[in-house]
Amino acid sequence: MGSTSHGAAPSAVGYQHQTWWALAELLRSGADRPDAAITLELYDDVAWDHDGTPTDLLQVKHHKKSDRTLTDSSSDVWRTLRVWMDTARPGDLDGPKLFLVTTQTAGADTGVFALRPQGFNLEAALDALEKVAQSSTSEHTKGAREQFLALSRSDRRTFLSRIRVIDGSQRIEDVPRVVRENLFWTLPSGHEELFLAMVWRWWDEHALSMLLGQRGSVDVAYARTAIDEIRNQFTTDALPTLVELGDVDASSVAAEHSAHIFVQQLQWVAYPPRNLQKAIIDYYRAYTQTVRWLDEDLIGLSELKKFEAELLDEWEREFEFMTETLDSDADEATKQQAGKQMLRQLLQGTNISVRARYEDPFFARGKRHELADAGLIGWHPDFEIRVQKLLQVSV
Repeated sequence: MGSTSHGAAPSAVGYQHQTWWALAELLRSGADRPDAAITLELYDDVAWDHDGTPTDLLQVKHHKKSDRTLTDSSSDVWRTLRVWMDTARPGDLDGPKLFLVTTQTAGADTGVFALRPQGFNLEAALDALEKVAQSSTSEHTKGAREQFLALSRSDRRTFLSRIRVIDGSQRIEDVPRVVRENLFWTLPSGHEELFLAMVWRWWDEHALSMLLGQRGSVDVAYARTAIDEIRNQFTTDALPTLVELGDVDASSVAAEHSAHIFVQQLQWVAYPPRNLQKAIIDYYRAYTQTVRWLDEDLIGLSELKKFEAELLDEWEREFEFMTETLDSDADEATKQQAGKQMLRQLLQGTNISVRARYEDPFFARGKRHELADAGLIGWHPDFEIRVQKLLQVSV
């Protein structure tokens, strides 16, 4: 098992590197092609697309620091050429541009060195690669070399004229730095790492969607808008949502909080089981998010206390209206129904938010359940007496 796992690691790193490198490419080159889109594993490892037509195909190769120099005999070179000979119309001068992006460094006086953008020399590259194609005895590259030589010399020249070797590219551990550099002017002061983590989360979700075939590409304009929206969550009248619904293990959270007072309060008004579970999740998300906001210094305790005071004031108004509608001899079913109706109205109809542009409704719902857990508010007309009995039993 150990050797198999170890053998799979470079491939896993390579795939992750492609995914991360695509974000760096998007940020680095997007400004020069605002109407384009980037793809993953659609036309090639990474590709640029314009109106459904690939314009740039990129083979992205990652190697450990100890790996050898890139030469004209390298398997990476011939595997890449074979992919492009199969898919990229090698003899078509108007075909997509072709880029071999590799963490290796091209050896001096090689054909691949001559294909670098700096000092590009088509004839030197053609002569060197033809020589290797004819003289090499490697079984690993035999098929690709034969396919290359089967092209006419004119087509080989056209093919290589479209290729650029981008050697010495960033390794996987360096890609986050490249992304950070390209987002430098967007970074919110004091919250740089959190912002970058949110960008990476956004990208990982979209990259996975592309790899699963659920979306074809990510448009430059769309990416710019999405990153702007993440950045706007760090303004003084907004906040970022840091605990997404998908982050919560609903079953374990429900089991962990089943004995809390706010859950008892919901049961006193016969709250439906599925909605009760969702209420527990709201409570958990709101509590956890509050802790994270405070840890990240995104909000102060005084602002949270003000928000809780507004929720409490709203509840007091509605609770009095609810109790005023009940007869003094109202039975339990009537009290439960009245409390449930008030609870539903508060959870669904409030306009109170912690900040003007923070509109995720789970937070206000969850904070109400926090107040209920502290016994400060309740839904059943007799909740205060019942909470006191619960507290006496726990003592």
